[in-house]
Amino acid sequence: MRAAALILVFLIGPQGHAQESEQAWRDSLSAYWERINADYRDPGHSPLLPKDREHFTELERFGPDARFRVMAIFKAKAGKPFGMKTTTDRLPEYEAVGQLRFTVAGRKERLTVFRNIDLSKKVEYVNHLFVPFTDLTNGDSTYGGGRYIDLNGPLGASVELDFNRAYNPYCAYGGRYSCPIPPMENHLEVRIEAGVRAFAH
Repeated sequence: MRAAALILVFLIGPQGHAQESEQAWRDSLSAYWERINADYRDPGHSPLLPKDREHFTELERFGPDARFRVMAIFKAKAGKPFGMKTTTDRLPEYEAVGQLRFTVAGRKERLTVFRNIDLSKKVEYVNHLFVPFTDLTNGDSTYGGGRYIDLNGPLGASVELDFNRAYNPYCAYGGRYSCPIPPMENHLEVRIEAGVRAFAH
């Protein structure tokens, strides 16, 4: 009887752990967006215009989709500092730190990971890494100027890249902001239907 029980535990155990892992991911994702929504509701931190913030509750986004939570291979490769183009004349200095290679929506893709040089001099951002990207949803279901993902370095050889955490630049919400424009090398030839959607003013 004990042997049968052990076999049953063995059979359902991995599935149970997988379900727990899935739930933990969903809970973490929900907490991530709630922190962002809380900031957007806060007049002191929100990029929203007063008229938009008046009735704001939460950002519209795609439902959680594990297909857009991928494991990427990271190849470290330092690049020379350069001025990244923005929506204004500002050219903040960035440097490439390497490239992520992965498969998403059945297609092999790659994204360059950047570090903001000035920002990284601040203690709280010393490990902050930046992945701006565009994809085939831009201009219809998502913001035309692309979206961003933040990572925490240093990165290992394998990195989880979760497009469910993709967020909009502040420029998507109006106002006078200067937002980095994703470099052409970071364009994905797939529809990334995950993360935040276009904002309806």
